Amino acid sequence: MAAQILLVSPDSALQAVVADALGGDGHELLIAGNGRDGLRRWSADRPVLVVIDSGLHGQESAELIRLIREAEPPGTHVGILVIGATVEVEARIRALRQGADDYLSRSTQLPELAARVRGLLARFTSSQAVGAGQVLGRVHPFFGAKGGAGTTTLVINTAIALRREHQRSVVLVDANLQFGDHRVFLDLGLDKRSIVDAVTATAIDQDVLRKIVVQHETGVDLLLAPPTPESAEQVSAEAHHLLRLVEVLRTMYDYVLVDLDERLDDHTLDVIGAADSFFVVMTADLSCLKNVRLLLETMVQIGVPEDRMQLVLNRDNAFTGISAKSIETVLQRPIAHAVVNDYRVAISSLNSGAPFMVNRTDSALAKAVVRFARDIDRQAQVAAGKAQPEGAGHPAQPTTSSEGRGRRGSMLRRGAASGR
Repeated sequence: MAAQILLVSPDSALQAVVADALGGDGHELLIAGNGRDGLRRWSADRPVLVVIDSGLHGQESAELIRLIREAEPPGTHVGILVIGATVEVEARIRALRQGADDYLSRSTQLPELAARVRGLLARFTSSQAVGAGQVLGRVHPFFGAKGGAGTTTLVINTAIALRREHQRSVVLVDANLQFGDHRVFLDLGLDKRSIVDAVTATAIDQDVLRKIVVQHETGVDLLLAPPTPESAEQVSAEAHHLLRLVEVLRTMYDYVLVDLDERLDDHTLDVIGAADSFFVVMTADLSCLKNVRLLLETMVQIGVPEDRMQLVLNRDNAFTGISAKSIETVLQRPIAHAVVNDYRVAISSLNSGAPFMVNRTDSALAKAVVRFARDIDRQAQVAAGKAQPEGAGHPAQPTTSSEGRGRRGSMLRRGAASGR
């Protein structure tokens, strides 16, 4: 996956380090010594990735990021990696808020720098640029605003619907590293390979992952969480293991669905940063509403675009005294997906170890998940330029779902299960 990469830094030592890290992959490294030359070189050569030294004079690095973002052609995105002097999380957040896609410290080891560059190239180059016959899939993390919001049930059954209804290649990643539930939900034993096997291999690449993913009978591939809480320590946030896994998987599958932990740790932030869009699963109660508000505020602070976040209201037909409209008013964001409540179907599927997309395909819940998957796939087709957005060319009109409930504007009803 050789590419043309621009490094903007006056530091000859840093130039040598970056050249050493990238040389093994055959990349062509362009050099600019300051922000003005960097912008000129980027405008002339249009490299697919820009690496910027945060130690440029004054605010040059932030200004260069701003100018590149303003000059990007419509529908394109230039990958920007900032290299700074500190490992502090505040430096990473500052770089992301300025418009960068990733941040590394100067102390980063060469193999990690090379891996992060490969991940950014996979994320921001077209499938044609990546290579003939290679997939460039979409990453969709699912984040539960609190325990019991139904996140795991939703993501598992959505993966099955994407595979069965749309014949897409799908891998499901259980990123709840200490207490992942996919083995229980899918009736799998502790002997199955996991994320630990991937990160302790000699390299994180396609060949390794093909041997480690579990092929489920539904046609969905699984990258399972570690079998025990203590083994989760081998998955390193400092080495960005989870991000590196996701970036390789997106070159192998049409969809990478990630069941995130409920903590906003570095693993979670890494995956959210790589997401094409991510779903925030919530219920209509005060504690969940509080968590979602804090989450949205944090996402704004670190520069995650608002259109990348989609709210999913689970159990919206359950009486809690808090309406969907009041939630939208408090959060100042629309609920993108409203989810029906069908506890009996959800809990029977959980206890049997068979998802309702397998044994209850005639249920309202399963049919709703099929619609959810269809709209996820449609969004992907729109992003790829293969379809028009729903409602394009005419005003969106309220419609009625098969359950007889109205939709808000052009938003489609979704289905998901109760439970985690």
